[in-house]
Amino acid sequence: MTAQTALGPEQRARAWAELAEEQFEVLVVGGGVTGAGVALDAATRGLRTALVEARDFASGTSSRSSKLFHGGLRYLQSFEFGLVREALHERDLSVTRLAPHLVKPVPFLYPLEHRVWERPYVTAGLALYDGLARIGALSTPLPPQKHLTRTGARTLFPALRPDALVGAVRYYDAQADDARHTLTVVRTAAAYGATVLNSAEVVAFEHAGDRVVGARVRDVETGREVDVRAEVVVNATGVWTDDVQTLVGGRGRFHVRASKGVHIVVPRDRINGETGLILRTEKSVLFVIPWGSHWIIGTTDTDWDLDKAHPAASRADIDYILEHVNQVLAVPLTHDDITGVYAGLRPLLSGESELTSQLSREHAVARPTPGVIAVAGGKYTTYRPMAADAVDAVAEDVTRRVPPSVTENIPLLGAEGYQAMVNQLDGLAERWGIPHFRAEHLLNRYGSLTPDVLELAADDRFLLEPVPGAEEYLMVEMVWGASHEGALHLDDLLARRTRISIETPHRGVESAEPVARAVAGVLGWDEQRIASEVDSYAARVEAERRSQTATSDQEADAARVAAPDTRAVAVGRALV
Repeated sequence: MTAQTALGPEQRARAWAELAEEQFEVLVVGGGVTGAGVALDAATRGLRTALVEARDFASGTSSRSSKLFHGGLRYLQSFEFGLVREALHERDLSVTRLAPHLVKPVPFLYPLEHRVWERPYVTAGLALYDGLARIGALSTPLPPQKHLTRTGARTLFPALRPDALVGAVRYYDAQADDARHTLTVVRTAAAYGATVLNSAEVVAFEHAGDRVVGARVRDVETGREVDVRAEVVVNATGVWTDDVQTLVGGRGRFHVRASKGVHIVVPRDRINGETGLILRTEKSVLFVIPWGSHWIIGTTDTDWDLDKAHPAASRADIDYILEHVNQVLAVPLTHDDITGVYAGLRPLLSGESELTSQLSREHAVARPTPGVIAVAGGKYTTYRPMAADAVDAVAEDVTRRVPPSVTENIPLLGAEGYQAMVNQLDGLAERWGIPHFRAEHLLNRYGSLTPDVLELAADDRFLLEPVPGAEEYLMVEMVWGASHEGALHLDDLLARRTRISIETPHRGVESAEPVARAVAGVLGWDEQRIASEVDSYAARVEAERRSQTATSDQEADAARVAAPDTRAVAVGRALV
C-alpha cells in the first residue's frame, strides 16, 4: 500500500495530470459504493485503475440508503437463500475484519401481532437467518434470536402500544453511515494506487472501431476536458446505467429501473426504545433504526422517472411513513417531530427476458460493448462481491494475467489498529483535552486515523470546538473533510462528510457559514465564494423543504430542481 492518500487540492491536481498522461487498465465510471468497490478490487489486484465521479463520492444512492448492513430478512419469503447468505457473510466480514470502526451490530425487535401461528413462523425464518449467518462464520456470529413476551418487548421498547403486539422476537443486524463507508472505500482504493476524482464527468467515450478504448472526462469545477485511455471501462453508475450505455452507443444487456425510497429522521427522545424495529407493511417492511441521537424511519418503494440527481420526497411519502409507524407507537409522531428527510433511488434490474426481469435485488455483470463492463443491481451490503465479479469480467479483457480478488482480506482505512485504539480511548481524550464521548465519536468515524484528524488542531485549538448549530461534530472534522476526503463544496461537508443536513432542525443552514469559513483556507475560497456556497446551500435546503410539502412526485421534483446546482453536470441533470 502506498502512503496514506490525502484527497485534497494537491492530490486533485496530480490526479488530473495522471488521467491525461497515463494509460489505465481500468477506468471506473461512478463513485458510489459499487464503483468504489470495483476500484479497490482492481487496484489490489495490481491493475492500474482510475475512478471518476461526476458529482461527489456517494452523492447518489450510496448516501441515501437505510444505512443497514443486513442479510435482507424479507428475501427469505421469496426463497432467495443465496442472496441472503452472501449478504450475511458480507455483514459479518465488515463487522469483524473490514470495517469494525464503521459497521456496528444493532438489535431489532420483530413485533408479533397474532397468537399461535405467527411465532413459530417468524421463529423458523429467523432460525434460518441465523443459521445462514453461521455457515462458514469468520468469528463468533452476532447474538441469536431471543423470544420476548409482550411485557418483555415493551421493556425494551416502551414506546410500543400495548395492543400493537402479543410478543416479539429480538434479532441482530448491523448498520453504518453509508456515505462515510463509501468514502472510506474510495480512500482505501487511492491508498492502494488508484487515481480517484469527484466532480469528474464522463462526456463521451473514445472508440477504436467497435471497441471502447477510453473516455473524455470534464472537470465539473473548471470545464477543462481530458482524454483518458483505458483497456476496459466499468459502468458502475447505478440508476444512471442506461444513460451511460446510451452515451457509449448500442443496447445494454439489462436495464435499470429507479425505485424511490424515502426516510425521515426524528430526535431520539421522540421514541422511547433501546432497539430498532422491523414492521411489516402491505408493500414491504418499515424499519425504525437507532441512529445516534436520532431515529431513522423508512422506507417507501415507488417508481421514479424524474430527476435522478435530486430525488424528492413528497408530502405523500412522509405521510405514508408516519401513518405506518404510528400504528404501533403509543405517542404518535407528527410532521413537527421530523428533523430531516431524505430520498434515494434503488437501482433495480429489469430486462427483456422473463429471467432478467426477476433479478430485482440480485446483481448482474455484463459486457454490452467491447471494452465495457456494466455492473448493476444488488444491495449496499454486497458491494464487495459485486465488485469482485465485475473485475473478474475485466480480467478477461485486459492484456495480462489478473490474480483473484483479495478484498476479503483488505481492511478499510482506519480498521487496522482500531481495537487497540479503543483500549487507549481515555489517553486519547486526555491528550487532546476533549471529553470521552467526543473521542469515541471520532473513533467510530475515523478509526485508527483519529490521531491524524486531531493533529490538524495541534496549532489551532479552535478546531476542537463544536460546529455551531451541530454540536455533535467538531470543526476539525470539516477541515479534514476538505483536506483529506475530497470535499469541494459546502454540500459535500454538511450532507455526506457529516450528516448535519438530516440531523439538525435547521438542516445545516446555521452551520453553513462557520463551516465555509473554516475550510476556505484549504479550498482557496474568497469572500465571494464563501457567500456563494452559503447561499447555494440555503437554497438547496429551502427547495427540499418546499418539495416535502408537495402532494405529488411531479410537484416535488419541480420544487427540488428549482434550486441552483453547485455542480453543473450535464446541463443540470447528471449522466454519471
